[in-house]
Amino acid sequence: MLLISAIATLLIVIATLLPRFKCSHWIVRGMDFPRLQFAFFAAVLLIFHFIFLDLQMLVNWLLISATALCFFWQLWWVLPYTPIWPKEVMTSKVIDPNRQLSIITSNVLKTNHKSDALINIVTEYRPDILVTLESDKWWENKLKVLEADMPYSVKCPLDNLYGMHVYSRLPISEEKISYLVEEDVPSIHLSLELRTGNKVHMHFVHPAPPSPTENPESTERDAELITIARSVAETEQPVIVTGDLNDVAWSVTTRLFRKVSGLLDPRVGRGLFNTFHVDFPFLRWPLDHLFHSSHFNVKNIQRLPSIGSDHFPLYTVLVYDPVEGANQEGLQANGQDHIQAKRVSEKKDVSKKDVPKLNG
Repeated sequence: MLLISAIATLLIVIATLLPRFKCSHWIVRGMDFPRLQFAFFAAVLLIFHFIFLDLQMLVNWLLISATALCFFWQLWWVLPYTPIWPKEVMTSKVIDPNRQLSIITSNVLKTNHKSDALINIVTEYRPDILVTLESDKWWENKLKVLEADMPYSVKCPLDNLYGMHVYSRLPISEEKISYLVEEDVPSIHLSLELRTGNKVHMHFVHPAPPSPTENPESTERDAELITIARSVAETEQPVIVTGDLNDVAWSVTTRLFRKVSGLLDPRVGRGLFNTFHVDFPFLRWPLDHLFHSSHFNVKNIQRLPSIGSDHFPLYTVLVYDPVEGANQEGLQANGQDHIQAKRVSEKKDVSKKDVPKLNG
């Protein structure tokens, strides 16, 4: 039993320490994802230790202490995404529908052909904005039925898993498709006019993940996210960034994104809202995100039913309330954070000036 405990403890210690290294290899960065699963494993291992180990032996208490530290460390990262944590974004009490903005973010999975499932969800929830990721020409043709109610759109059909479409009930302008870091991975940027007449800068993103089949390192993903963060930090206009970030909410990169951009995460204090993977309940984490400036409060956020993809759609309802929202505060950046953000961009030779500027 001692050998089993020692090996299991060594594994959880390695999984806990790896993300501490400033290494962009996909194996190291991948350790950011299953922190909740690692915390669960550490908790089970602690129980195992107490049941089967001789508590009179000092070495066994070393194993218990190491496992307990790993448990609390892993849990610390995910606790902000539970209801026991203070909410970062206030719940809106405003009932004026003209100040509301609803968005469905959905990675449809290019090989998934259950378009009716997504269309039915759009018909039921009637979002102001629908953004689809991994959508190709087939999906574009199927989603044409939405254009009667959502007449404004930006279409970027691709067959490489990085196609993207935006459909809107509200007027859009200055729409631009940009390839910030990789020549075949687009992002969409536009100015949206709310029913109140106020303009919102919208950025839709889907960077490639660090993985053995995509990019062996996270530098491309990190550079795109952080460069957009550096760009939006310079505007005082309302801002929303949404999409499949291929990163978890608690990772070092996403936290740096939040610090540098100044944007808020409505999930903090509300829940994980794990959108991936549909087929493996125990291996799920939040990959689809929506961040916004303090001009908004949140009315609703929920994970929607499966549409046949490996991702669940994410539904968010925001309320434009800049006066009330001014009291909200997210993660704060220091000088070292800004230096690190600049380095991340420079690794892929991309500048915040490369992000399309929106004037509306």
